[in-house]
Amino acid sequence: MSTGELLSIEPQELKFPFELKKQISCSLQLSNKTDNYVAFKVKTTNPKKYCVRPNTGVVLPKSTCDVMVTMQAQREAPPDLQCKDKFLLQSVNTNPGITAKDITPEMFNKESGNLVEECKLRVVYVPPPQPPSPVSEGSEEGSSPRASLSENGNLNNSDSMAVSRGSIDPQEKSSEVRFPCTELAMVFLSLLILATLVY
Repeated sequence: MSTGELLSIEPQELKFPFELKKQISCSLQLSNKTDNYVAFKVKTTNPKKYCVRPNTGVVLPKSTCDVMVTMQAQREAPPDLQCKDKFLLQSVNTNPGITAKDITPEMFNKESGNLVEECKLRVVYVPPPQPPSPVSEGSEEGSSPRASLSENGNLNNSDSMAVSRGSIDPQEKSSEVRFPCTELAMVFLSLLILATLVY
């Protein structure tokens, strides 16, 4: 949070989870620490790239105001996701009852003798979180080559599918069907017990 006399600003960095060809927004919260009306103005080093709403406004005494900063969709990522863009938030005490329509550029002109408070904010690109790769249910038992052995001792996928579905004749290949995976055997046994209970 900034240590300005008029406004406290949260956060101090504009963090955008960077994704190509996608508009991304980030919000700032301005809190008026005074008993006066405070006018503010937001400037950026790259105005074509960002949209700030509102870019000027008034924060009432002991109140807060949210500012939304939207980065336009980018066609290419900067090297190492480093960004040199910066924002400048200017704030100034103003007359009670003033509205955003009454704000003029002259109010933020230091040369006119106005006491203008300034806070610089930098832009940080954050890599988007990588979603975990989805594993489809049943893929392990259907694709595991170790689920059973065929008559000639070779690994056989079709047997593992038949075992998992309980469609093998108990008399057939009874000596060859093995369960190196005890979990699969337990599941099969549970299903068998459940089936006898149901019927």
